[in-house]
Parts: sequence; structure tokens; C-alpha cells
Amino acid sequence: MSAFAGTPSQSVMRHGGTYWATLASAWVAGFLLAGAVYTSQPPKLPTNPAPTVAYLAANEFEAVSFIEDGANAATAPPESPARNDEQGAQLFGMKTELVASGELLEKWQHVEAAMAQDFAVVAKCHANGACPVAAQKLIDISAKGAGRSGRARVGLINRAADLAISPASDEIQWGVADHWSDPFETLLYNRGDCEDYAILKYAALLEAGIPKDDVKIVILRNFFPHEDHAMVATRVDGQWLILDNRTLTLVRDLDVTRAIPKFVLDHEGVKRFNLASQNRRVSS
Repeated sequence: MSAFAGTPSQSVMRHGGTYWATLASAWVAGFLLAGAVYTSQPPKLPTNPAPTVAYLAANEFEAVSFIEDGANAATAPPESPARNDEQGAQLFGMKTELVASGELLEKWQHVEAAMAQDFAVVAKCHANGACPVAAQKLIDISAKGAGRSGRARVGLINRAADLAISPASDEIQWGVADHWSDPFETLLYNRGDCEDYAILKYAALLEAGIPKDDVKIVILRNFFPHEDHAMVATRVDGQWLILDNRTLTLVRDLDVTRAIPKFVLDHEGVKRFNLASQNRRVSS
């Protein structure tokens, strides 16, 4: 039978040991040469890789931003030491004092009055089903956390609010230096700046049933860039979490750095943080 039919030739059978030894040596040499080439010229990584968040689709943020009921405990950030009731009640670990007058108080009182009207409309939506567009949007944002609890619930509402509107400065949108919109106005135009995001989240969390003592708007002075910035703080399992429109990640209040807390706004009015009472690390 021909060697091409699958039977080894007599020559190959006679010199089989030498043949296979030669073949094995060539294979090993080739493998070592390939390894040498790989180690001398490793694959090049991007010199300016995009932030990790850029590679995540919007619906993937829940997996990296929320930790609930001990899930992913092995990869979760270390918890802050347990705080007593007084420390847990103090946002940023700082005492506050009421602000009796001023432009900030007037702005907040105006927004509170507008929000009261918004909530009245939302209540009618729940009662009879007929609902204006902006009211339905607010209900939908609040409902994103339905069926969830704790950090995951807050995170889903925060994400929905962030995705509902686009950032725009007051100068561009309104032609003025500073304009505070109530939730309906923000949702009608689908645009706003930091305090508009914060007001929308504040209303959405309240509409979701979170107690009013556990939701606040905070104004901080950022170091980089050097400007005031509004965010929402909400208390979950005894810890205050900061909801910032610049990121979908939920950060504990005591972990916020490169910023100085200035004011807190809630159902009690406007309060000023007492810097002399701070019990937190502020990193520059």
C-alpha cells in the first residue's frame, strides 16, 4: 500500500526514532523562539485609556455601583467604622445652624413652594390616572427603585434622574447667572445644572417614600475646580450617601474629599455647616 494511503513507509519506520526526535526538537525551538519574541515586544496598551466608566453601558452601572444585602462583599469597599446615633444624624460629621435670611434661603423657599404644587399634581395622578407629562416623568423616576431596598433602591433612582436630563448652564438655558428650577420645569425642558439635578433627585426620593429627615440637598465648595456644587445626600442604613450628577457611584459623606460643606437644605429650611465642629478628614 502506498505511503500516501496512510501506511508509514519502510524508510520512515526504519528511522522513526530519529525522525520524531528531530521533529520534537524543532517544535521546542520554535516555541522558545516565539516566547522570546513575545517577551521582547509585549503588546502595547493605550497611552491615554478612557475612564473605566466609558466602557460600561448605562444598564451595567447597577452591577458596579450598588451593593445590597451583602452581595459582592468580597469586592465591596471597606466599611467606615460604626457611628453612634449622634454621628449618624450629623451629615459630614458636622453640626449645623439655621440660616434666618438671605438669598439662598429665598431661593430654597421658592423651590419648596413650587415642589409642593408639583407633589399635589402627582397625588392627583395617583388618584385618577390622568397625568401631565412632567408629573409622569417624576413618577417614573421614583418608580425605578420599586422592588429594591437600601443602596440599590437609591442608586436606581439616582441613575434614572441623571439620565433623564442633560447638563446645561443657567447662562445658556435661561440667560441669567443663577436660576433654580422645580422638578416639573426641569423635566419639561430635560436640561439643568447641578442644583436642578439635586432638586429633581430630592423630589424623586421623597416621592419614592424615603422619609424627609433622610433626604437633603447639600452645597459644597469644591477645591478643583474652585466653585460651589449642589448634590443630594440620603441616609441609608445609618450612613449618609452622596448623589452627585457627575458620577453614578454612590459615595459616603465621610469619604468625600477635596470639598468643604457649606450649606444643607431640607424641609426645615437652610442650615450652615459649622466648620469648627467638623469630625472628618478634608483632603486638599
